[in-house]
Amino acid sequence: MAFLCHCPVVINYEITVLTGDVFAGGTNANVFIQIYGDQGKTEVLQIGSRSNNYERGATDIFKIEAKDVGKIFKIRISHDDSGIGAGWYLDRVEIKRLIMAMVPKEKKEDKKKKKNKKKKSEEDEDEEGGEEEMREVILTYLFPCDRWLASDEEDGEMVVELLPEDNEELEENTYEVHIFTENMMGAGSDANVFINIYGENGDTGERPLRKSNHLNKFERGQEDTFSITAVELGPLKKLRIRHDNSHQSAWYLDRVEIVDTKDDTTYYFPCNRWLAVDEDDGQIARELVPVDEAFMRKDEDEEESGATLGLEQKAMSTTYTMRIKTGEKKHAGTDANVFAILYGENDDTGLINLKASKSHKNKFEKGMIDEFIVEAVDLGELQKLKIGHDNSGGSAGWFLDWVEIDAPSQGQRLRFPCGRWLDKGEDDGAVVRDLYPAELQTELYTPFVPYEITTFTSDVFAAGTDADVFIVLYGQKGLCTQQKYLCVNKRERRMYFERSAEDMFIVELEDIGDVIEKIRIGHDNQGTNPGWHLDRVEIRRLLRKGKGSETTIFPCERWLAKSEDDGETVRELVPSEIITEKLLRDGTLKLNEIEVEDALETHTYKVSVRTGDMNGAGTDANVFLTIYGDLGDTGERKLSKSESSSNKFERGAVDKFSIEAVDLGQVYKIRIRHDDSLAGADWYLDQVEVVDVDTEEVYMFLCERWLSTKKEDKRIERTFFVKGYEGERNPQNAKKNMQNSKAGLDSNMNKKKKKKKAVIMEEGPMIPYHFTVSTGDDRDASTTSRVYIIIMGPNDLETERLWLDLTDGKTCFAAGGMEHFMCYGLDVGEIKRVELGHNGATPESCWLVDQLSVAVPTKGIQYNFLCKCWLAKDRGDGLTARVFNILDATTISIIRKVVYEVTVVTGDTQNAGTDTNIFISVFGANGSMEEMLLAKHEDRFERGQEDTFNLEIDDIAPLKKLRVRIDGTGSRPDWFLDKIIMRNLSTEEVYVFTYEEWLSKTKGPKRTKVCELPAVVEDEEMVEKTTYSIQVKTSDIAAAGTDANVFLIVFGENGDTGTLALRECSNRNKFEHNQVDVFRFGDILSLGELSKVRVWHDNKGPAPGWHLEYVDVKDDLLDQTFRFPCDRWLAKSEDDGQIMRELACANNDILDLSDKTKYEFEITTANSEDAETKENVWIILEGKKGRSKEFMMENSKKKKFLRGATDSFEFSSKNVGEIVGICLGHITKEKKVKNESFWHVQEVVITEKELRNKFYFTCDARIPLAAKKDEFMTFECTKTVESFASKVRSLVPVKYEIIIITGDVNDAATDANVFITLYGVNGDSGKRALKGKYRNLFERGRTDRFLLEMLDLGELLRIKVEHDDNGTSSGWYLECVEVTNTANWVTTVFVCGKWLDRNKADGQTHRVLYPKY
Repeated sequence: MAFLCHCPVVINYEITVLTGDVFAGGTNANVFIQIYGDQGKTEVLQIGSRSNNYERGATDIFKIEAKDVGKIFKIRISHDDSGIGAGWYLDRVEIKRLIMAMVPKEKKEDKKKKKNKKKKSEEDEDEEGGEEEMREVILTYLFPCDRWLASDEEDGEMVVELLPEDNEELEENTYEVHIFTENMMGAGSDANVFINIYGENGDTGERPLRKSNHLNKFERGQEDTFSITAVELGPLKKLRIRHDNSHQSAWYLDRVEIVDTKDDTTYYFPCNRWLAVDEDDGQIARELVPVDEAFMRKDEDEEESGATLGLEQKAMSTTYTMRIKTGEKKHAGTDANVFAILYGENDDTGLINLKASKSHKNKFEKGMIDEFIVEAVDLGELQKLKIGHDNSGGSAGWFLDWVEIDAPSQGQRLRFPCGRWLDKGEDDGAVVRDLYPAELQTELYTPFVPYEITTFTSDVFAAGTDADVFIVLYGQKGLCTQQKYLCVNKRERRMYFERSAEDMFIVELEDIGDVIEKIRIGHDNQGTNPGWHLDRVEIRRLLRKGKGSETTIFPCERWLAKSEDDGETVRELVPSEIITEKLLRDGTLKLNEIEVEDALETHTYKVSVRTGDMNGAGTDANVFLTIYGDLGDTGERKLSKSESSSNKFERGAVDKFSIEAVDLGQVYKIRIRHDDSLAGADWYLDQVEVVDVDTEEVYMFLCERWLSTKKEDKRIERTFFVKGYEGERNPQNAKKNMQNSKAGLDSNMNKKKKKKKAVIMEEGPMIPYHFTVSTGDDRDASTTSRVYIIIMGPNDLETERLWLDLTDGKTCFAAGGMEHFMCYGLDVGEIKRVELGHNGATPESCWLVDQLSVAVPTKGIQYNFLCKCWLAKDRGDGLTARVFNILDATTISIIRKVVYEVTVVTGDTQNAGTDTNIFISVFGANGSMEEMLLAKHEDRFERGQEDTFNLEIDDIAPLKKLRVRIDGTGSRPDWFLDKIIMRNLSTEEVYVFTYEEWLSKTKGPKRTKVCELPAVVEDEEMVEKTTYSIQVKTSDIAAAGTDANVFLIVFGENGDTGTLALRECSNRNKFEHNQVDVFRFGDILSLGELSKVRVWHDNKGPAPGWHLEYVDVKDDLLDQTFRFPCDRWLAKSEDDGQIMRELACANNDILDLSDKTKYEFEITTANSEDAETKENVWIILEGKKGRSKEFMMENSKKKKFLRGATDSFEFSSKNVGEIVGICLGHITKEKKVKNESFWHVQEVVITEKELRNKFYFTCDARIPLAAKKDEFMTFECTKTVESFASKVRSLVPVKYEIIIITGDVNDAATDANVFITLYGVNGDSGKRALKGKYRNLFERGRTDRFLLEMLDLGELLRIKVEHDDNGTSSGWYLECVEVTNTANWVTTVFVCGKWLDRNKADGQTHRVLYPKY
């Protein structure tokens, strides 16, 4: 995985240890060494594997791998005093390593080389005669020691620091360490204490503090002095002090002072905190940083020792929150003592005993997440985590899932996956593991800053509280922190906030800028006496520039209590004064106090809540409200005391509440929720009115929605915007924003990849990509990891990581499942490669990918990859990401889409909003788009709202009309639609569709659930209204009439009418033998010229069979009648058994095409320099029926073919049929070419005038000037637009043979009813049932054939196969479909290879299939 790339370089060291030849000089103890160099330090390394190392006078050689520390300047060697005769006399240590260096060349060379040398040496004189070369050489460091390491010899030390022999700069130094234990109850400790002092030249290593000037160390109020000998450290930077939690272990450390005896400097390290498992934050190790003496003196001047330097310490250190997840396996938990070490690029934390879990008393239990706090100074970027346990206790084995480390001050959250046992008897038997951060699981956010918050509880009776106190800080423009609880656990809640107490908390929160405008402080009203009288709050922050701090004072002097004052437990406070404290150059502190003049005022907001007047509208649940303004928000407030009634939120009632808050500015939204408590919790909220009493401004919120777990979308929390709100509501391309926020990490993930190759992250047009991912069927195939895709184009152009995040509450890519995603990403041009991967990093997170399809609708192309490979650490080749080459994919053409920005405007009428399903169908001059659902997305289509989102629509522009339909489901089925606006994002064309009426069965004059709206472009309607009279003639043959219900759809150049039920007509008994029935449909959008009708019946009634002679459709607007002859049965038992017929329009047969026609040429010259020409141009057409003569386009007045211009020419010619190519020439007017010149042609559009078919040629070529006609360029047709008249001419009845192949897999067969719809360039077939008499269809591995008659669809573009999910075993595995047009015997193959099954793959029972080429 990529995260190994930034791990430190490891090299080999050879360490030679010489034990002195003195009596009892050898040792059996364990020996440790640590090496320091100018590039850092190694870990503490244990050397000595056999029991008989380190015998008297022996030389022991060890080879070890460790970090490359560069030039070595010191080592530390020690032993653990274990075993009998542990004292050790160390003589010296030698360390060898390989380095690359310039060394003189060896002189063993042939004569030949000598000759060459002479020639060369002249050139090489700069390189010192060429006598040196880069080679690996061995570097040896010698460290003399010549002393005892023994508890009973010399100074009793068992640790020593050694300098190399040739060292001139450094020497040994002695540090005096003074430890001050606080003078308070229980402050002293009997545990063993260890210290490590850090300077600019390395550190002392962890040393036990053994020999004090007092017999009993670390007692209450005592100063203990120790001396530590080490190689001089330079100026001191920090120290780490810890104890091992043995004996009576809680310890309150006041401070540490260290005297550097060499230059007599004193360093002050204030602590003022517990090192205790059950006090403060539970840590028994602290890292302290030195502070200026002036701050220490300030401490002593103040009577009480209240002022501490916690804030300064916090700012210089990093607080890490470690969350440790124990696995879900059986016996996963452990009772052993767990420890961890964090390694950063600069330093490590040393051993941390994980004793005090914030979340559980019993730590590391199965499936639990335990939380620990670790503080460290300047570790740098975290690189690894060592975690392990001591294998003690009853069941020591532990299955560790992952560790998450959050560092708010750095703004990053790292995930260290493990997914393995730490158990002597499982896996590889290790109980300590090194974990590395999983790069793809890193989260980045804005770094937090420390605040010191001090609360002063008043000195009045019962002022104290045990409740949980929280605080929120607000900066300017409503910028605020999260709500932070000040106490971590119950014990702290009992300890703090006592009468007249002053409690200080240091918390890391979001940076809200330089000014704190207000704070909100409150409590949860829990505990025995939760009422609290707060005097004031002080908040101290460090200055951004220079040393010092700024304290803001927020007076309160009020109760936060249900039973006192106004009964509120939340107060908003504004600052009264600010005290600045600065450290001057001369080492003194300067104090500065200023009164806050322009603080915000406290306002009262009157809130009126109206409950709807309908059945079950009232609620007894607790209701909570948050009001948002441009200066901030109120936080969540419970609406408890209604001023208007004792029984709140009853049906049709208005309840009034008062909320006190600091001025919110302009109020723009509210969030309201209830807690779903008590029986009748469902609530229909009609409206909320907020009045700012001080400014008398009124803010209206129209809600009209259910807050219920049973109704609508089952949500009990909603956000509403003020009436007439103009700003962003639900930013569409929220998809884009969402991806970026979720993958907040991506921006920096590319930093680490940079070394691999520079990824070009370009700004460019964003387009939608559709992905379908199928997971294999194996046992471990599924994954819960996050999956991503990167699309790569030419020249290293690629999209950002597109995360495929599951929706609808799905938690994993399930085995055998299929998931669909749509992401917006950079348009990379022609796709070359696709990377698919996931962020899982443990052995458990394996995934078997079966298939991947990538569709690019705006380009009309789809790539299908048959992957069948594991993305897993421990399967296959161990990769969790793979790159697929586009050449390995099967490519199919899909319908090209255009992205439209759609704005839906809901009317501002009472109850105008809806949660019903809304469908739209779009009709254009070049076809129609089948019905699509507009997703509700929680808050769309509400009263008075404009909702904007992107839709992908077939490329059928210009648009003519829009059909909108609702299905009347949902808790609020009626909808008042104002208008819909569609903007083509590539051409910027805008279409407006206005309705301004109800879609409803119960409201409004029309009582309809469907409407058709004409497109309006620049105030002009594209389609006009008309009345259609439809005459239906039943034939004059026996039993021709029917009692069934008959339906009809009329098709024309502006789309279709939708289904028309033929119900009401002049005759009481319809469709009788030899009868004509007339049906009138008024107020309908004209279709213009008509092409066909589709007519069918529902086969109901005693004699449903029907023989239809013809259908006439009269358009009143055009005053024209279109005849559709039929003369066939629509009957199950007659003719071919079909009860649906398509009838072509007979009017079009009259048009007899002559051989002669006219062609119009529109020639566009490029808009680039020197594109134009003063010469002539000629053209020849190549058609399917022949070739035209040449047409000379003369440039007589030199006015044609100018830069960027389009010129038109018209010529008569024989009809060449469909034009497939053209020849273009550029010819001189005189006989010869004087100097080379070109004409740059951009595009040629040819229109055949009789049928108005258009042929487009995108040339973009420079055509050289020639004297003869034998020089020209040829171009192929890039796009054909067939005119309506031309399409109509090809509408002749054709029989299609449809072959359905059911897959040969288990349970592949279906008993459901299957339907098919064919789509071609001439339209679609309608939904046709595939039925066969007395046959069992769609059995496993079987092939079924059907013959269906329909009007010729032309080239087939796609088909839709579906079933109705009826029958006992309705699931179906469809292998493929073959469709043959029996008129020209062209067969089109549509491959499926997928389930149509509610319970398999993606759960869909329909598939859209595209032709396989």
